[in-house]
Amino acid sequence: MTDRELHMDASLARSARILCLVSTGVIAARSGLDQQKIRDYERGVGDLDDAEVQALTDALTYYGARFIPEDENGGVGVRRKFTRTKVTMIDRWESEGGPVGEDDV
Repeated sequence: MTDRELHMDASLARSARILCLVSTGVIAARSGLDQQKIRDYERGVGDLDDAEVQALTDALTYYGARFIPEDENGGVGVRRKFTRTKVTMIDRWESEGGPVGEDDV
């Protein structure tokens, strides 16, 4: 990412999560935030402080979101870090090996 500041808002957070095909529960577990707080933020009815926004951004980045800061060519955006082929491969790899263990969560 460039040196430009990213302003995370509800629609960007929701878009990133959906694009990466992860649930609010998965993001909550990774970020340490309450799942309902993430849902409220995404719907625009709740706020997050700066540390919570950073935790949310880090979790979304971990799952493959690449944030594009606003510049002279357009507004903020999000895209997948991985190509469609890699996403399919990752999905396949994650489903191998049997059921998820308690220590996998």
